[in-house]
Amino acid sequence: MSASSMKSIKNRIKSISSTMQITKAMELVATSKMRKASERIQKSKPYFNILRETLEDIAKDNKDFSSVYTRDRKGKTCHIVIAGDRGLAGGYNSNLFKFIKVNKEDIILPIGKKVSEYFEGADIYTNAYSRAEHIKISDCHAMGNALAKSYEKGEFTRLVISYTSYVNALTQEPKTVRMLPVKIAANEGNSENHRLIIYEPDAETAFSNIIPHYLSGMIYGAVSESVASELSARRNAMEAATDNASEMINKLSLEYNRARQASITRELTEIVAGAENLKQRN
Repeated sequence: MSASSMKSIKNRIKSISSTMQITKAMELVATSKMRKASERIQKSKPYFNILRETLEDIAKDNKDFSSVYTRDRKGKTCHIVIAGDRGLAGGYNSNLFKFIKVNKEDIILPIGKKVSEYFEGADIYTNAYSRAEHIKISDCHAMGNALAKSYEKGEFTRLVISYTSYVNALTQEPKTVRMLPVKIAANEGNSENHRLIIYEPDAETAFSNIIPHYLSGMIYGAVSESVASELSARRNAMEAATDNASEMINKLSLEYNRARQASITRELTEIVAGAENLKQRN
């Protein structure tokens, strides 16, 4: 191997080492943020569960209960789609886009830059929340209020949310959940023993007032899971990239050392041969 080839290998090792430092740093940052994101998920669940139970109690406790938020109607579907703002997270974004099913006439509410890019040209509900990393609880409340009003007016008759569910640090699964109309489980048990609560001004109004909070709770929970999933996917991707870089460096170092040893052996052989020729001449 020539000196130029050895220099090329040395430069490749240096370049890969620099890349490995970056991937390792990104892995550590994602790991640190992932812990906070996991805690955020656990804190958001009780709020959503209480709202869900309250809606079910209102519907079950009133025999003549009727609400636009529980009735099936024909019309458009509004999809809230949550993905990332950037790549370098393995199949986090692409797996979600392969999973969701959207019709041409459906409406999209994108949360995440990659969603806006993927659904460019579609009927967009709003682009105000197109950066997932900037979403706050106040944004979720604003979305919940706006979506509830739009649904009530009939701008769409079905609301679903698609995001990546956080299972654990190694597993993240794309998921679609129906938000509206709300499906209330049938009341089981003796109706005479079922408690009756008086709602002011009436059960339907109380139910309708809770819906925006219910939607915002679902959105916040889905955003929390999506953020944790993205960080986990990025940590796993960067860990794999770091391991691959380390393996490449080891192979190139071995190749470089063999070439260097061969070069030294060749030089020694030439020196010995030159000494023998000089001895013969004398």
